[in-house]
Amino acid sequence: MKNIVSVDLGSNSFRTLLYDGLNHKIIDEYQEVVGMADGLIDTNKISNEAQDRVIDAVKRSIAKLKYNPEDAICVTTAAMRMAKNSSEVLKRFKDECKLDFKIIDGEEEARLTLLAIKYALKREKKESEHFILIDIGGGSTELIINSGDSHFAKSFDIGIVTLAQKHKNSETIISELEKRKSEIAKFITALNIDLKNFNFVATAGTPTTIAAVKLGLTFATYNRDLINGTELYLEEIESFLNKFRSLSQEEIFNLVGPGRTDFIESGVFIYKLFYEILNKDKSIVFDDGLREGVAIDYALKSNK
Repeated sequence: MKNIVSVDLGSNSFRTLLYDGLNHKIIDEYQEVVGMADGLIDTNKISNEAQDRVIDAVKRSIAKLKYNPEDAICVTTAAMRMAKNSSEVLKRFKDECKLDFKIIDGEEEARLTLLAIKYALKREKKESEHFILIDIGGGSTELIINSGDSHFAKSFDIGIVTLAQKHKNSETIISELEKRKSEIAKFITALNIDLKNFNFVATAGTPTTIAAVKLGLTFATYNRDLINGTELYLEEIESFLNKFRSLSQEEIFNLVGPGRTDFIESGVFIYKLFYEILNKDKSIVFDDGLREGVAIDYALKSNK
């Protein structure tokens, strides 16, 4: 099998993976914050500026990974699901970049992300049968509960970008999330599963950023191999938020990189919300996510 290229175009990030599907190993990767959901709440459209950023990111990913864009398996998620101009935007990407994106729904996004995390947990020799997973995205957050061979998933329309755009300060963000607590708790309660001994797993930019800071890493020294399997306690999330609020803009930029400084607080609040709802004091962080799941899924189907 030739190497697989998977592309995940999220509401805030563009992530590309070069994957050895035969041996299930990551060969190389490229990721960049493109802010595709910028202005989406106000206009219901993907802006021309955001489209330009995506196209530029695609070109840089091709230069780094040396792949044929027509061979890539490409998915896009919440922002494109919400945007009124998604069809014309995807046509532009196909015409100008040769990337053929498929808009996937929250259920498929959850399935593929879960697949990636199962492989990641096994790789890190951690419990991979019973766990709770949250994937905090720019436009939505996916909650997945894996119990043996079964899983239950739900996508909630609370993301770090859309939440920050709707609510201009931390007080109103917290108030909005308090209102959403009952909805999330109702979904969990209806499953009638005792989650006491289930590991709590988190993926996406907010958990990995906090884990990086815990490990003394910056945006420039970020290392996914060090991040994977890092444990974060609830008090460390709160300490990170206090530290973040005391930093200058330059210091924040050095820690989290471009395109994320405006959304850190909303991400932390979403993260804390799930600690509280799930009654957990610790989570395990992974960098693996949707793009890895897309590649693994394709490899599994191709190897049959």
